[in-house]
Amino acid sequence: MTIEQVIRGQWGPAVAVLCRVTGDLGAAEDAVQEACVAALERWPAAGVPDNAAGWLIGVARHKAVDRLRREAARGAKEAAYMREAYEAGDVSPQPDDMLSLMFLCCHPALDVSARVALTLRCVCGLSTAQIAAAFLVPEATMAKRLVRAKAKIRDAGIPFRVPGQEELPQRLGAVLRVIYVLFTEGHMASEGDALVRGELCDSAISLARGVCGLLPGEPEAMGLLALLLLTDARRPARTDNQGELVLLEDQDRALWDRGKIAEGDAVLRAALCQGRPGPYQLHAAIAACHSTASGGRSRCCTPS
Repeated sequence: MTIEQVIRGQWGPAVAVLCRVTGDLGAAEDAVQEACVAALERWPAAGVPDNAAGWLIGVARHKAVDRLRREAARGAKEAAYMREAYEAGDVSPQPDDMLSLMFLCCHPALDVSARVALTLRCVCGLSTAQIAAAFLVPEATMAKRLVRAKAKIRDAGIPFRVPGQEELPQRLGAVLRVIYVLFTEGHMASEGDALVRGELCDSAISLARGVCGLLPGEPEAMGLLALLLLTDARRPARTDNQGELVLLEDQDRALWDRGKIAEGDAVLRAALCQGRPGPYQLHAAIAACHSTASGGRSRCCTPS
């Protein structure tokens, strides 16, 4: 794994920790960005630390403190209070950090498109250009949307936490869409030399599991998890030794992850038993056709 891949994989967790500690999404993202630049400068010579996530989070925390000290306009008492919070806050990753950040970005006070775009940027570490391409808008337009969304979160004082059960349903649609787009970017990367970004696929599956844990029995959350598992099961066979795409009918099915297929199929069956079908369950059912076909071209198969 390259240094750039390590940094990309740790972006979301680092932003989540800094956001919890600082209470400011914009400041957290800026601090982590500076830490990533420092890593790109130091790691090629010094080597990637054993605890790369801890290194990035520690440097980002110091960057946040330094930035606060430079803000001469901030009142002395407020600066002292915030500096103490930055320095004393627990910077070890917590189990709910990523989910909390995702739900923060998907707050209903934000426009739906802004929720998805902001989450893709802050949680998933996708570039503004990648997000703009997904939304079919100019990069400058997307940059402005992201700035406005972060400002609204800051000005409204939206808390960094996993919302209560009564708040979850109104955010579910945006959250599921974010996870789906994240997985899509990992499954067929829009930038870089590699066709597949495995760390994004893994992150999407982990987040889908988390949502299912928050809303047990929610069929569309289960449908999305099943879809991701069934699709990702084919990951080992999707590219050849040169990294080129292998079409479905040409893939070596012996390489498919049978454990993921079995789990995805079981989750899908449980979702369909709820009697509330939806788009993710439908797509998962199609993916199940691909995954359980005995070989050759299936009537319901897609290119990859």
